[in-house]
Amino acid sequence: MEFLYYLAAGAATGVLSGLFGIGGGVVIVSILAHLFAGLGFPESHIMHIALGTSLASIVFTSLSSARAHHRKDNVDFPLIKQLAPTIVLGTLLGSLLVAQIHSHALQAIFAIFLTTVACQMLFKLSPNQARRVPGRWLNGVMGVIIGFISSLVGIGGGTVSVPYLHYCNIPLKRAIGTSAAIGLPIALAGTIGYIYTGWSVPSLPANSLGFIYLPALAGIALASIVTAPWGAALAHRLPTPILRRLFACLLLALGLNMLWKII
Repeated sequence: MEFLYYLAAGAATGVLSGLFGIGGGVVIVSILAHLFAGLGFPESHIMHIALGTSLASIVFTSLSSARAHHRKDNVDFPLIKQLAPTIVLGTLLGSLLVAQIHSHALQAIFAIFLTTVACQMLFKLSPNQARRVPGRWLNGVMGVIIGFISSLVGIGGGTVSVPYLHYCNIPLKRAIGTSAAIGLPIALAGTIGYIYTGWSVPSLPANSLGFIYLPALAGIALASIVTAPWGAALAHRLPTPILRRLFACLLLALGLNMLWKII
């Protein structure tokens, strides 16, 4: 039954990754934190395990989603090449820092982050037409920020990179496809960081590799690889305003739900 839950989470994650370019981490972390609490995992490390497992699963999700978007010519590879090195740096820094933060504090950071991004997308729907992606240095700084936040809240970067790219006047569907591909270096670097920081932590559950819980990773990866192309196909068909509002409402619901549980 536990593995069926992971398969269901992976199926939903794959669709959301393809649809919104978010890697699915915003959903995976919420689901895994709830499941791990029910399984009696150490309370002080529930969020760390959920975050690490989420990033590891995004390696598979982002590959499948990025391939589907690439077939529709919705991936900006020159921009990815420019962002990737600093994104990896920021992700490694965040994954090394996260082991020092209490699980409840991580939940609060995650929830506030989601609601902030959702509100920004709901109330600032149209970017200034004169905006463009900044130069190499400023873009590099933004890459560090995207990677750092992503590793801290266990996401593939889409909840930061999609609004950022759209803010720079990149069409939303191309921003989503590019973000899906950006999720791969974030996930790889974050996975290495969470394995390293959790390697010597005592009392982690059996079948863990650092802060990565392998049974959950297997179920999520298996299902998400199959369903990610479905989400990408749906993103290509939906009108941009509807896509934007759906994305914001999803983040807002998840963030408010987690804040309610913390309170």
